[in-house]
Amino acid sequence: MNDLFAILFSILAGYLLGSVNFSIILSRMRYRDDIRRHGSGNAGMTNTLRTYGKLSAVLVLLGDAAKGFLAGWIGLELGGPVTMYLAGLFAVMGHMFPVFFGFRGGKGVATAAGFILYSSLPVCLGLAVVFLGVVFFSRYVSLGSVTVAALYPFAIVFMNLPPSWWQEVGWVTLLRPSLWVILLCAFLMAALVLWAHRSNIRRLLAGTENKLGQKKG
Repeated sequence: MNDLFAILFSILAGYLLGSVNFSIILSRMRYRDDIRRHGSGNAGMTNTLRTYGKLSAVLVLLGDAAKGFLAGWIGLELGGPVTMYLAGLFAVMGHMFPVFFGFRGGKGVATAAGFILYSSLPVCLGLAVVFLGVVFFSRYVSLGSVTVAALYPFAIVFMNLPPSWWQEVGWVTLLRPSLWVILLCAFLMAALVLWAHRSNIRRLLAGTENKLGQKKG
């Protein structure tokens, strides 16, 4: 029962934290506006940057990342790695489908990044380097986002199952249900972010996606 309570509470806490969308809150409190009426209609850091400027974007980035970080901490404290990953997954879901804002939120990148920072610093640093490199050379924030989203579950796989897993991990560890729940959460988190960027992917393929620095998009 304690394990079940930890799982359910972690899921609920992660989702409710994720539902606190800082882009929408900032646009309403500071600008008496709704960020979803502008640009791409997305309630996230990139649209905030294009609509309200750098300071607002930084505040949104920190706030949205913090809720992913906090969700991971709550999950780990309550039950361990499995509840940590469940809390992180549902924080991303809450950011994308916030119960407090009509289930219309952002794309989950900053919230996922905050969770990854808490759950695995090496993975976070590696993905950050890839993200910055892709954005620097392409000027497409969306391309950086979908690239690291696609790479994230494989990074988790390699972190948990190194090339010499048959020596270092063994079949007993490989067959642990908890390991597969963690990997499933990582794949689902990546899939959600990629799904949220489906329109960006179409525009990237068509060559009509907005580059960093463009005002509208």
